[in-house]
Amino acid sequence: MTEMVYGTVPVQGGEPVLPKWWRTVDRWSLACILMLFGVGILLGLAASVPLAERNGLPNFHYVQRQAVFGGLALIALFVTSMMSPLMVRRLAVLGFLGAFIALALLPFFGTDFGKGAVRWYSFGFASVQPSEFLKPTFVIAAAWLMAAAQDLGGPPGRLYSFGLTVSIVLMLAMQPDFGQACLVLFGWGVMWFVGGAPMLLLIMLAGLVVLGGMFAYNMSEHFARRIDGFLTPDVDPTTQLGYATNAIREGGFFGVGVGEGQVKWSLPDAHTDFIIAVAAEEYGLIMVLAIILLYATVVVRSFVRLIRERDPFIRLAGTGLAAMFGVQAMINMGVAVRLLPAKGMTLPFVSYGGSSLIAGGIAVGMLLAFTRTRPQGEIGEILRGRPR
Repeated sequence: MTEMVYGTVPVQGGEPVLPKWWRTVDRWSLACILMLFGVGILLGLAASVPLAERNGLPNFHYVQRQAVFGGLALIALFVTSMMSPLMVRRLAVLGFLGAFIALALLPFFGTDFGKGAVRWYSFGFASVQPSEFLKPTFVIAAAWLMAAAQDLGGPPGRLYSFGLTVSIVLMLAMQPDFGQACLVLFGWGVMWFVGGAPMLLLIMLAGLVVLGGMFAYNMSEHFARRIDGFLTPDVDPTTQLGYATNAIREGGFFGVGVGEGQVKWSLPDAHTDFIIAVAAEEYGLIMVLAIILLYATVVVRSFVRLIRERDPFIRLAGTGLAAMFGVQAMINMGVAVRLLPAKGMTLPFVSYGGSSLIAGGIAVGMLLAFTRTRPQGEIGEILRGRPR
């Protein structure tokens, strides 16, 4: 009877968790994430050695830490991807409340590690960046509110989600962390668009973003310095952008050779924000294109699977997670080639960073959970008017 109604084979209730997960998960996306993690370890072997030497640590100290953090991220990814959408939503909303409170308390208990932006909590042996964990959990909370607004007699979820977005963007801008603020605003805007927002409201939102950027430029020296550095026609070869662009140019198509790159000795953030410059110099354009292809595969396959999804919450949340994942990668690489102002944003699963890796594992785990195949009719069948 179920096959007649839904047109798909029902999942047997007694099926073990692991076989059911393996049969329904997007294995291509999972393989791409594992390959990105492997690329991160490979590039970390080159990029983090100079930093370890400068700090008087063993050569592969940061690589070992990245492997540990990456292992925790993969565990989080696998566990989260096995959960039901309902369980993901419940845990994510609780996580969002915790991350939101942690972000609000940063001005009082956080530290900047000498970088001029209070973004971390330091615990001596490790540090935590709340905004990394806030991003995926915020997407789930906002998608839940937007989906609830579509129910008859439902709450004004779009308005509530907009209020949350404005609050988060303002707190991030105060750190200052304009890159993460833009990413949160973009993720919310994509979900709002997919949820059926009128074009006039989207145009008005874009106008508000432009006005906000002008205000930030006039009021924030940090923001103005980043924009001026991006707009200037000449790049100082002794700056991070100068080193990165020169490294990319020197790499050519096939790179200068494994371990032969020089940019890692000059860039203080070669293992984090500018890891793509190390890849371009040592492995060339071929490696960069391969990395771009891996990210694009995850995003495109996620969107294709979400198009078939009937549940508005799953569709909105999955779209927000996939869009945010892809755009963060684009921003990181765009900064390195000077297509975008410097943002201080990591390359997901490739850059070094405990908070970034673990939060990325949770985010992609949620995405894989939402894109698993489920016994339901496809939304395309409804649009084409097929009988069910």
